[in-house]
Amino acid sequence: MYKKGMLIYNGNAGSVDTTQLGTVLGVLSVELPELIVRRTSEPGEAKKLCREYGEQVDVLYILGGDGTVHECINGLADLERPPVIGVLPGGTCNDFSRALAMPQQLARAAEVLNERQTRTLDIGTANGHFFTNFYGIGLISETSQNINADIKGAFGKLGYFLSTLQTVRTAQPFTFELEHDEGTLSGEAVMIYAANGRFLGTNPLPFPQEALQDGLLDVLIIREAGLPLLRELLSRKSPENWKPENSNIEYIRTSRLELRTDQPMPADTDGEIYLQTPAQLGVLPGKLTFLIGDQVGG
Repeated sequence: MYKKGMLIYNGNAGSVDTTQLGTVLGVLSVELPELIVRRTSEPGEAKKLCREYGEQVDVLYILGGDGTVHECINGLADLERPPVIGVLPGGTCNDFSRALAMPQQLARAAEVLNERQTRTLDIGTANGHFFTNFYGIGLISETSQNINADIKGAFGKLGYFLSTLQTVRTAQPFTFELEHDEGTLSGEAVMIYAANGRFLGTNPLPFPQEALQDGLLDVLIIREAGLPLLRELLSRKSPENWKPENSNIEYIRTSRLELRTDQPMPADTDGEIYLQTPAQLGVLPGKLTFLIGDQVGG
């Protein structure tokens, strides 16, 4: 029985109105004697709140998109006694909440959280920071950097990336070297994508069902000639396992990797850009406990 909880929501996201918030609070408070509500208004505030209050509550609800989840996880992952975490879809893509098999309607998601089904899941690491869904360089970070505010508000960074990918004809390759569990890969690529989760831009990725619990990153290395195959991959609606038999896309599974590029490159983590290469990536198996829906693999 959870006795005390906190709900953090992004006051700048613009996707949650007061009616929706009231509905969510009404549902959650039925099963929770004490619920603190905090609205964030600036970058870094959610991370600070999680660090300050995370060990004082039994359950912490995050109402926001993937960026808000990313910020909160970076405030919770270092705690000795982190709370159980519930994610409510309040953004555009909500990819991590999809990986948790949460309904994408807020009221229904709150009801599912009240069912108290939990699972302890992996968290990715990148240069001392944490991510839930992915780390990527190349085309994915370039698109995020170049997106204007109006398009970002309408479609979200990852949704815009997918839209761009449908029409892109060429992409600027970069030189890389990647050390992983079984050896070293090197050459040129247009995108490297290391996933902990199973969704990108609302699209299911054909990674194993247990991706969030296997202690591994699913890594795609996309050469320039592999872009048509990547478009095909992301347009699939069925999340069946897939291993490319095309040398223009390489797929590896590894518990850690070291990534170097010929020049420092900006990196996209869960849709946020503040890191760059070189990078050391890893996985913290079973790091945090989340409330989940009924269809999380593993």
